[in-house]
Amino acid sequence: MTIQDFATQLKLPYIKSSHMDILEEAKLTNMTLEEFLLEILSREHELRKNNGIQSRMKRAKFPYAKYLEDFDRSKYARSFFSKFDELETLEFIENKQNLILIGSPGSGKTHYSIGLSIKAIISGKSVLFVSVPNLVIELKEALSQHQLNAYKKKFEKYDLVVLDELGYVSFDKAGAEILFNLLSNRNDKGSVIITSNLTFDRWHEVFGDTMITGALVDRLAHRAHILDISLENSVRYEDTLAWLNSKK
Repeated sequence: MTIQDFATQLKLPYIKSSHMDILEEAKLTNMTLEEFLLEILSREHELRKNNGIQSRMKRAKFPYAKYLEDFDRSKYARSFFSKFDELETLEFIENKQNLILIGSPGSGKTHYSIGLSIKAIISGKSVLFVSVPNLVIELKEALSQHQLNAYKKKFEKYDLVVLDELGYVSFDKAGAEILFNLLSNRNDKGSVIITSNLTFDRWHEVFGDTMITGALVDRLAHRAHILDISLENSVRYEDTLAWLNSKK
C-alpha cells in the first residue's frame, strides 16, 4: 500500500493530499525525523481542527457571522466591561449557566450572542442558533409529525443554544406550552442565551399565560447572567448616521 492508501484508510486528509510537499520541504530544510513527524502531525491536526470549526459553524445556522472583535464596547457604560470580560471567558458555558440579554432594538444583543457563540465554536463547543418565532414553528411541525421527542433530544445535545428575538412575536397556548417543555427539559443540561427586547415583567405578553411565564423565568433566570444593554440610539441608527456623514 502507498502512503496515500494508508492515509485514506486512516482518514488523514492532509497527509493524503500533501505528503509529497512536506517530504520535499523536509529535504530542503534538513528536518530530522522527529521534526518531520511533528510537523506533518501538527498540520494534520490543524486541518482537522479547522474542518471541525467549519462543520460546527454550519450546524449552528447563524443568519450571519458576527465577531466579538467587532463588538464596540465603547457604546456601553463602563460598568458592563467587567461583565463582558467574564462572559468572554466562556466559563458560563462550562458551568451550564444561562445568559439573558435584554435591550432595545438595535442595541447589539444578536451581535454579542453570535460573537460569544463563534468563540465557543472555535474552542470546541457545539452551538445552535435559532430565532424564537422559527423555533415554535419547528416545534409544532415536529409535534404534528410525531417527532417531538427526537427534536428534544437533538436540542439537548448542544453545549449552547441561542434563542434570538424573544418578544417580537407572541405565542398561542400550545406554542407557549411546547416551548416551556423544551426549555425545562434542557435546564441544567447546557447553556441558553436568550435575547429579548422585553424585560421579565413583560414576558407574559409573549406567552399569554402568567403561570407559564413565571415558571419559565424561574428556570431560565436561576443563577443566570442577566444584562440589560439598551441604548438610547440603536447601533444600526448610529452606523447609518456615520455612513451618511461620510458621503458629505
